[in-house]
Amino acid sequence: MSASKLQESGEVRIAHTLHTKEDEFVFERRKTVFQSLQELKIYCSEDAVPNIALLGSGGGQRAMVGLLGSLVQLDKAGLLDCILYLSGVSGSTWCMASLYQEPDWSTKLETVKNKIIRRISGPGVRWGNALAKLKKYYYGKDHFSLTDVWAVMIVTEYVKEIDECKLSDQWDQHNKDPFPIYTVIDKQYKQCKDEKDPWFEISPLEAGYSLTGAFVETSSFGSQFDNGSKKKLQDEMDMLYLQALCGSVLADGDEIRKFLCVFMFVHYVFSSKDPNASHAENSYQVLMDLVNMNLTVLNGKDPSALDQSIRKTLNELSGGKHMDFPTEKLNLTDKQAAKLCIKQYTKDMCHNLRSWFSFWPFGRLNCLICRCMVQWIWGRKYDFLQNMNDESIPSTLLKSETRDYEDTGLFMNSPYFSVLRKERNIDLIISLDFSDGDPFMTVREAAEMCEKLKIPFPEVNIPSEDVEKPKDFYVFKGTNTPTVIHIPLFNVVNCGDDIETWSNKYRTFQVPYSAEMITELMEVAGKNISNNREKLLEQIGAAVRQKGHN
Repeated sequence: MSASKLQESGEVRIAHTLHTKEDEFVFERRKTVFQSLQELKIYCSEDAVPNIALLGSGGGQRAMVGLLGSLVQLDKAGLLDCILYLSGVSGSTWCMASLYQEPDWSTKLETVKNKIIRRISGPGVRWGNALAKLKKYYYGKDHFSLTDVWAVMIVTEYVKEIDECKLSDQWDQHNKDPFPIYTVIDKQYKQCKDEKDPWFEISPLEAGYSLTGAFVETSSFGSQFDNGSKKKLQDEMDMLYLQALCGSVLADGDEIRKFLCVFMFVHYVFSSKDPNASHAENSYQVLMDLVNMNLTVLNGKDPSALDQSIRKTLNELSGGKHMDFPTEKLNLTDKQAAKLCIKQYTKDMCHNLRSWFSFWPFGRLNCLICRCMVQWIWGRKYDFLQNMNDESIPSTLLKSETRDYEDTGLFMNSPYFSVLRKERNIDLIISLDFSDGDPFMTVREAAEMCEKLKIPFPEVNIPSEDVEKPKDFYVFKGTNTPTVIHIPLFNVVNCGDDIETWSNKYRTFQVPYSAEMITELMEVAGKNISNNREKLLEQIGAAVRQKGHN
């Protein structure tokens, strides 16, 4: 079956080519870029128009606001129409989701910006609406996970809305905007040391593995497939869920982060005015003990004390009535058997919680959330490559019924590999780095990974003194590689000697920013563009000349 027919039928597409509609978009968008270059007095033939990708790193609301401020200044500088692709990780995708709500947003960015700021600095989503949305997720899909809870509990706290639009529906509304690419990673793939492509991209057209070249139409991502044919339809995820999928920063966290997430969830659930709220503390203790038990077993330690604590607490809650506890003894010397045993223990315990305690706020839903938490299940979807027979696809992707997807920032906090696909033929990458900590980690990691995978990428050398005091503009060039511009958010140019102060003020994990903080951060991020307009023009011109010579 031809690639075009595969695309039309909604079946799986395996090919190192662009989707037909993306090809058509690129052809038309390059005309816009050509016109923009003429207006900037960068003259070239249409064939010499460079393919330019703008990347937004992760960084929670700091990245969301920082990307918005950067785009506003790119627009004022007359550079926004030079961008072919806009790709994001984590918090940057929250900004993208807000922008792409508006048809042809880049033609009216000042108005769209003001609308976004009013929303994210305003009141949050009401409890009743959030609970109704969580129930919708629960009843509307085969695989419920912590990503659904995260969407309702955390993402709405920052984006201040429940966006139920679908990404695929946006396709014909953005003829004048850059092509959007949202990114996540395949958790199981990431954990396989020998595997090379955990990077997973989601566009309005298709979702799939960037380097492997295996895709499915976005409207069908999440549906069940067998040998490339759709077996069971699932509704396309909405934009709120997509933002949670991309921004699930705790999905692979350490023990402290797990407990933090558990605490936030339980506080959220039991903050409702439930008539049986007096049970909340003991119910919380059961959940915490279950999480602790799973962590203890994974670390090869005896969980019997926690088991006894759970039994005691549940006996108190049940008034001493008979309960059928799992009794199988753990063999900690057999790690795999121990994992399976604690997994079954958790399932049994959550099942019994549902039947024992009707007072839990969400009934069956609450117990399912408990199971997801103790097993740490995030972003679970049907594997659209299951049972396919294709030697070009790693066997691990062909055998599993489900895959788990999570925040790309847990592996690499910038979406380089979505635009490093050979078929996208990128000439210039503008990387906006909103990361916490080392301002050069993302570009260094990208260079190291590209060297390992034999993907063309320039050598990255950073002066040692710049690590603590980064400048606001770096250019990395190589032979037969894309040029990479790297722009750290906080630097000595826009922050002076107060980089640490700014970093502490705009941390990744904190309450939503006030309107004043949002305005201030947008200004700081915008300076990285306005202060470097001439340098950006110089590198765009260099990319034109380089392409013209090839």
